[in-house]
Amino acid sequence: MRLIRSQRSSLLLLLLLAAAMISAGLGMRQPSNVDEERFLGVALEMIQSGDWLIPHRAAEIYPDKPPLFMWAIALLNQLGVSPTIALFLPALLAGVVTTACLHDLASRLWNRRVGMIAGLLFLATYQTYSIQRAGQIDGFLCLWTAIGLYGMARHLLLGPAWGWFYAACAAMGFGIISKGVGFLPALMLIPYAYAARKGWSGVARMPGESRAWLLGLLVALAAIATWLVPLVVKVALFGDEASRAYLSEILLKQTAKRYASAWHHREPFWFFFTQVIPKYWLPMVLALPWLVPAWRRKLAGKDGRYLVLLGWVVLVLLFFSLSSGKRKLYIYPALPGLILAVAPLVPWLLRRWFAQRPRGRQIFIGLAVLWFFAWFARGFIEPVKEGVNARQALMQQVADTSGGGDLVLTNWREGHWLFARQPLVHFGVNASHQAEKAAEWLRNNPTSHALIRPADLERCFKADKAKRVGDGDDEDWYLVQADADNGQCHDSEATAPYRFTWNTPLD
Repeated sequence: MRLIRSQRSSLLLLLLLAAAMISAGLGMRQPSNVDEERFLGVALEMIQSGDWLIPHRAAEIYPDKPPLFMWAIALLNQLGVSPTIALFLPALLAGVVTTACLHDLASRLWNRRVGMIAGLLFLATYQTYSIQRAGQIDGFLCLWTAIGLYGMARHLLLGPAWGWFYAACAAMGFGIISKGVGFLPALMLIPYAYAARKGWSGVARMPGESRAWLLGLLVALAAIATWLVPLVVKVALFGDEASRAYLSEILLKQTAKRYASAWHHREPFWFFFTQVIPKYWLPMVLALPWLVPAWRRKLAGKDGRYLVLLGWVVLVLLFFSLSSGKRKLYIYPALPGLILAVAPLVPWLLRRWFAQRPRGRQIFIGLAVLWFFAWFARGFIEPVKEGVNARQALMQQVADTSGGGDLVLTNWREGHWLFARQPLVHFGVNASHQAEKAAEWLRNNPTSHALIRPADLERCFKADKAKRVGDGDDEDWYLVQADADNGQCHDSEATAPYRFTWNTPLD
């Protein structure tokens, strides 16, 4: 009984550390990049419009991501959580759940000490700090990846445990409608199948269970169907050309086509190995010279636990490396699997490093405490250092200068829409010749204002009639009306504009 209480107390302390590390500065943070501005804006527009099936961005359909993450933000806001806190809570929840999953799984695969080490390694890794504290999909995706990894490991390494396998399949389904790569835990089946067939130790064998395996696919499809079926029904019965295009975009272009031939974030095959892992998997990556030979010995001894975990990490890295489109955060789903393969070797590493150096262990513990404290303190320092979002300040200045009338946005980013305090007109976030379209609009709507980049000003407008707004740096713009028109720009495409107004502007 005393041992059980000790285990619960250690787990509780670990989870409190996770909550403190990830939530540091919560309430002080504001959306600070285009991803955070976009996802918060889409969620708030869902609430305002009542359309939760097809995401919109300033009345234009947003086709890049499925909606589950935005649903989570919108639901939290509907429950009374302020928008700028609701944006960060899904990743906070995911970080705490992932810590618990790693602790429990490592404890079951090895022992309670290894479980604590696994949780601490996850929280200490720089990429955990950079992603779980952000209001982005990848932090939320970590929830489904962790549950998928946990359920698959309970079944493949500690099973049979079909209930956990089906829980993993459901998590992967929800991961897919958060971000298309939610299926990644299923890649564990490849090294598992090899280990089981070759008789490696540490894996469960389940011959003659084809129907049970197939049911897992059906569970994953059922989870995906919670969004996809209502969407297809809505488009089939009430859809227009734009909604049908959205269905094609989200199911094909933003998944298979984007993977096969990305149109941005293009990087070479070795990008993750040279530009991401050496920095974002610190401090764990520093131990690789000792870990790689140790893993080789474990694999030579046919330990299936290491084969399945390391094999999965390699497959995830290979999967993202083969795509031409790469971002630093893409390989984050592989991190929990790597941690599970590192954690049981940490006691051996510490003995090897410090057996003859008693003070070395004390220095190591001191550095570890300092590392955690530095990340915790940085959580409060960063919001103060960043200050007010530049686009928020700009849109307040624009509203004050223009008197709050219709504002035409050109070449805009998500923050201009999120922090708008007046009615907006725009022609699509990726439309061409936006300054020309704005000039045409102002001729027919002389009381409106338009926000124009300095690079486009003299082509379409008289500089002496324009008012400069913004910070003169990233947010450097000109505010113009019809009297600034130089008559040189015309919209030959006659593009229909989008109109949008926040019922309650974001403070």
